[in-house]
This record gives sequence, C-alpha cells and structure tokens, in this order.
Amino acid sequence: MTYKLGILKGDDIGLEVVPVAVQVMKEALAKFPEVKVEWVDLPIGYTSYLDTGETFPDATFNKLKELTGWILGPIGHMAYPKNDPKAINPHPIIRRVFDMYSNIRPSRSYPNVKSVHKDVDLVVVRENNEGFQPDRNMFKGTGEFMPNPDLAMSVRVISRRNSMAVAETAFQLAMERKKKVTAIHKNTVFKLGCGLFVECCRQVAERYPEVEFDELIVDSAAAALVMKPQKYDVLVTTNMFGDILSDLTSGLVGGLGMAPGLCVGGEYSMAQATHGSAPDIAGKQIANPYAMVMSGKMLLEWLGVKHKDPALLQASKLIEESVERVFAKGIMTRDLGGNASTNEMGEAICREINEQFSGVQS
Repeated sequence: MTYKLGILKGDDIGLEVVPVAVQVMKEALAKFPEVKVEWVDLPIGYTSYLDTGETFPDATFNKLKELTGWILGPIGHMAYPKNDPKAINPHPIIRRVFDMYSNIRPSRSYPNVKSVHKDVDLVVVRENNEGFQPDRNMFKGTGEFMPNPDLAMSVRVISRRNSMAVAETAFQLAMERKKKVTAIHKNTVFKLGCGLFVECCRQVAERYPEVEFDELIVDSAAAALVMKPQKYDVLVTTNMFGDILSDLTSGLVGGLGMAPGLCVGGEYSMAQATHGSAPDIAGKQIANPYAMVMSGKMLLEWLGVKHKDPALLQASKLIEESVERVFAKGIMTRDLGGNASTNEMGEAICREINEQFSGVQS
C-alpha cells in the first residue's frame, strides 16, 4: 500500500519543529524503499487564516479523511481573533470528528539529559474526547455554561464506550512494554463518573491476565509520580487527569520539549506533541524538536503495528536509536543544557540514521 501522511505545521514553533520531524521521518523511511509514502502539505492555524480567512479550511478537513495519518504541529489558538467564527482551534475538532479516543503520552529520561529523575520510562494514556473539556464533550452545544453572570457550571462526560476503548489501548501498549497498567481515578468523590471509568478498566483487565493491574487515586498518583516514577509503566486515566499528569511526568524528564504524543482511534492516528506553540521563542531556532520527532516516530510505529508492516517498525526503531545516540553525544537544544539549534539537532539525528543504517548494512 501507499501511506498518505499529512503535514500540518500549526503555529509559532510548529513552523520550525514540524519540518524537522518530517525530515527525520523521511530520512528513516528512505532506508526502506519498499515503503511507499505520499506526503501531503495542508494549511492549518494562523498562517492558514492569513491566507484563506480560516484556521481550519474545509479543504484541509476533507483531505484528512483520505489520509493514513498525519503530523500536527502546536496550535496557538489563544492568540486567534476572538470575534471571528472562522478563527477556531482545530485540534479538538479533529480529535472528536475522527474518533481519536486515546491520547498516548510517553515520558522517558535519558542519561545525558538533565532531569529530576533518572531511569523513567512510562506512558500516560489519556481519554481524549470526553471529561470536563467543553470543546469536545458534547455532540451539540458546550459542556460549560453560565445560567447567570455569577454562576459558571461545567459538565463532565464519561461514557462506557470511550472508557473501554482507552483502557484497551492501555493494555495493548502494556503487552509490548513491562506488562503493568495503573488506572488513575477519584472514585472516592466522583462515585459515578470515575466509578464507571474504573469499572471499565477492571473489565478490560480481565482479558489481559498477563498484565499486572492496579489502581491509584489521582492526588496520590501525583505525589507518587514525583517521588518514585520508576514504579510505573502504563497509566490510564480520564481526559483532564491525563492532561495534568502528562505535563507533570514531562517535567520529571526534562520538560515539555521532552513530551511527545499520539492521538489514535480505530481508523485514524495523529502525531501531536504535548507542548504548546511557544510564541515567545518562535523564529529563534531554539525550540526543542524532540517531542515532535518522537511523535512522528510513534506514528510510524503505530501504523507499522496496525498494517503489520515490519519496515515501518524498523524505521521507527531507527529514529529512536538515533535520538539516543544524539543525546549521548551531548547534541541538544538550550532547554536541555546544550547549544544546538532546532535544525542542528534535526540534522544530527539524520546523520545518526545514516551512520546506523550504514553500519547495519556493512
């Protein structure tokens, strides 16, 4: 088959880190000529708004339906015009419409990278389309409203369908890792919402007897992750808890520049780093491309598993090993204590891909 992969650069540092991630992906894929890839550039975000008057043009939306997967850069929606209905935040719409119910957010420490903890290798699997987030938890309308000027209300949505689906994602991941899943919830207070979520996790756990399963209240989880993150493998939780905890775990290993992500569902997958668009450093070539590069790596790996394509899995592994070698040589951006630019780090990863592949071939 020919894989059709979309490139949506997003805003601010997205214009710098997404091209680096695509460059790295292309370099790795070039080593496997049996893999046919068609790359599709699509407008999105503020640059699209300036060109077309829309941050999420219909043409982009319709083209996404034809793709195998895509890479989406950070969206700086907070700076969009507030009074224009065509200046919208696209990514919650994409996640919901394309039924990407799971958000996979790994956190990993590296020996040569400054971090609060060493030997960390865990993944937060977050439900993506429900919870308290009002921009994605209703079919019509919004889950947040004000009946009067002095009262604001937010509705939290938890469904059996999405809870079962995200738990399934977590256990499938655990089978390829250290075979441990921890469900994070607060059913001591949210007896119905978190109660339903953890009930679904327990049901899925019964189908995976090889996987160790336990549960943790979210406030206890926050303390435990700060103190001993090495204890954990795959953590599965609801939308808002996962959003918060994945930022916490990224802080343990070097910051949001070290926080890749992948949104997945039954049919579509989207590489999307956890970090925002960082307008304060945009255009300075100091943004850390790691999160975006590894998000692209995760996309290739996910597609390799889905389509049973060993070449995609090899390309993914090649990227991962090359990043490790680059860090081992001390080539990293300023946020990690190095002095490499965004592009220089990307070029170093590409050189390692070529050197590794040449070594294997010889």
